[in-house]
Amino acid sequence: MKDFAFSTAHSVDDAAHAAASGARPIAGGTNLLDLMKLQIETPNRLVSVRRLPRLDRVTVTDEGGVRIGAEVTNAALAAHPLIRQRYPLLSRAILAGASAQIRNMATTGGNLLQRTRCVQFYDMTDACNKRQPGSGCGARMGGNRMNAIIGGSEACIAVNPSDMSVALRVLDATVHVQDATGRVRAIPVASFHLLPGETPERETALQPGEIITEISLPPPPMGVHHYRKVRDRTSYAFALISVGAVADIREGRIVSARFAFGGIAPRPWRVEAAEAAMANRPAEVATIEHACDIALEGAKGYGDNDFKILLARRTLVATLLT
Repeated sequence: MKDFAFSTAHSVDDAAHAAASGARPIAGGTNLLDLMKLQIETPNRLVSVRRLPRLDRVTVTDEGGVRIGAEVTNAALAAHPLIRQRYPLLSRAILAGASAQIRNMATTGGNLLQRTRCVQFYDMTDACNKRQPGSGCGARMGGNRMNAIIGGSEACIAVNPSDMSVALRVLDATVHVQDATGRVRAIPVASFHLLPGETPERETALQPGEIITEISLPPPPMGVHHYRKVRDRTSYAFALISVGAVADIREGRIVSARFAFGGIAPRPWRVEAAEAAMANRPAEVATIEHACDIALEGAKGYGDNDFKILLARRTLVATLLT
């Protein structure tokens, strides 16, 4: 790890000014510090945003939703009574991710900002357009079992590893940010994570100097919440496929359903047209498989990850029929 300067921000303004001048914000550091140890990330300055005032709370909004401070830890959010009662999908998704020790350190804002990555991203001897734009994508040539089957590009087929983000996408979350001028803006989580295109090194819609302050959720959707994660081992592993879903099924018919995949794309993968195709249809395998056809249109394997296409279909069916 190279030497770096370190400071602590005492307000969002402090943090945003530091970020605007080139400092990298750090909270729990569960992703950034790992990458710094490997010399993949080499910032000259870090600014701690771990103790910013009033960003460690979960509060109810006047509209019946919730606001989640960016510094709320993953462990605290998953265990919060309000989240467990009204947004169990979010609680279950968080508990499916990482280890208890990491969840104790990782924050809501930091989870959203963790790098979209793959094996080649970590291997300094392999080509990776994220690390070095224009060097190529080694994953497309092989060793791509964990990589994307949809949403990728010629430049990158890495997947976003966040379980929490899958739930937030299903729940129509909004990410609130502030910059050094005091300007605030709201970014729908649907457009927060970017597809790689020709610029895979740019992963989110954040502008330089912007700091995440909180995430808001509208009132919870009606239906049963469920999160299913398929992985190589039952703890501390990224998803091969995950599905977050909320389904309202009555008398054998799907009144409404919404779902998003994790583990298959550079961002949580939700296609609203697929959800609409299930509305008021029989709750049976054929209905769900038709929705999956729509959601996975254009999906493509690269050899080692060909199995993900069939696994995604089966995981969605199993999740919605549970």
